[in-house]
Amino acid sequence: MPDVYNWQLGREMTYRLDPGAGQWQFAAVFNTNRCIACQTCTMACKSTWTFSEGQEDMWWNNVETKPYGGYPHHWDLKTLDLIEQANPGGQTWQAGSAGPDAPYGVYEGATIFEAAEQGRQQAVGYLPTDEEWAAPNLHEDAPHSTKPLSEGVALPEHRTWFFYLQRLCNHCAYPACLSACPRNAIYKREEDGIVLIDQRRCRGYRKCVEQCPYKKSLYRPNTRTSEKCIGCYPRIEGSDPLTEGLPMETRCMAVCPGQILLQGLVPVTETGDWVEDLDNPLYHLIRESQVALPLYPQFGTQPNIYYIPPRWVPRPYLVQMFGPGVDEAIAGYERPTRRTQAVLQLFRVSQKIIFKFDVIEGEKVSEVNVNGQPLEVFDDTVIGYGRDGEEIVRTTVIEAHFERPAQYLNSI
Repeated sequence: MPDVYNWQLGREMTYRLDPGAGQWQFAAVFNTNRCIACQTCTMACKSTWTFSEGQEDMWWNNVETKPYGGYPHHWDLKTLDLIEQANPGGQTWQAGSAGPDAPYGVYEGATIFEAAEQGRQQAVGYLPTDEEWAAPNLHEDAPHSTKPLSEGVALPEHRTWFFYLQRLCNHCAYPACLSACPRNAIYKREEDGIVLIDQRRCRGYRKCVEQCPYKKSLYRPNTRTSEKCIGCYPRIEGSDPLTEGLPMETRCMAVCPGQILLQGLVPVTETGDWVEDLDNPLYHLIRESQVALPLYPQFGTQPNIYYIPPRWVPRPYLVQMFGPGVDEAIAGYERPTRRTQAVLQLFRVSQKIIFKFDVIEGEKVSEVNVNGQPLEVFDDTVIGYGRDGEEIVRTTVIEAHFERPAQYLNSI
């Protein structure tokens, strides 16, 4: 296996294939602090892509209630356990060695690829049972509690807690599904990094289902092939007439009423590394301010869906899920810089993908207390630009509000 550099782990790792050249990478940031589990994203994806015979149990997008929810059930605990069995007690981070090429420090444990080096598989994995694929909403709104509800709650850690986690294919930089396929039916597009399955080559061996640690490759029994999220690539290509040729948000992201999502494309080098682009909103949130973190980076696939962690959940649980950058990410979200405050206003303000942003400074409007420290709030204007460099959206940090006139107060 060749060595590839995984910046989320801060080191080189083994991977079966040369990642190849790329131009852009599909990526997104989800703000878990805003998600209300309305499942609008889930049903938008379902009604668009997986409504046909044989796809009844296919949910390319789903929203799980953590810590107990999961689809398939307990997918993350089972994968973590497989790594632990292969490398007992070795899954540790050296967070103190963080730097530009290793923003979260260095992961010294085994990835799913390295945990399988002594075996015949490309990565450790398992095939879920039929029961584990049933009931995608199992344990929805089920809390974890260590104290009676009567004792109340307070940040930074609630005694009784749960949170919602929206999931879709991570379109990883080093996809386990791709390396696992004996038919070479899975490929990663150079123009946007979206991972697809060639249905003409697939023979339904389910190696992709087995070795994807996020279980986002699914088997369709009536066609005997595997299918997965396609990143709504026709919309990413700009073929939808609504955006007049410009790249557009995916279905799951475009319908979100909670405005928890910011989806886009980031430029990458020929080796898959991110090009420094300080004016790209995703680059700012993920690499510059680091308020958004990858999901289970220790798996080693370098996923490209990122999450702003929930503020009220016990930190050890979040560190296991998002890596050692959790404290800094939550602190950066609670007390964002002036520039980050502006970028956070871009979530779901346009169906067109924002490639660049600019901030016009406004007047100071308030000063609030956050965890005993002052935070200045400015009414800055943030402008988003499309692929062609033209302005597509302009909004302000302070949202407009309107008072209903007295004669309409009880209009119903």
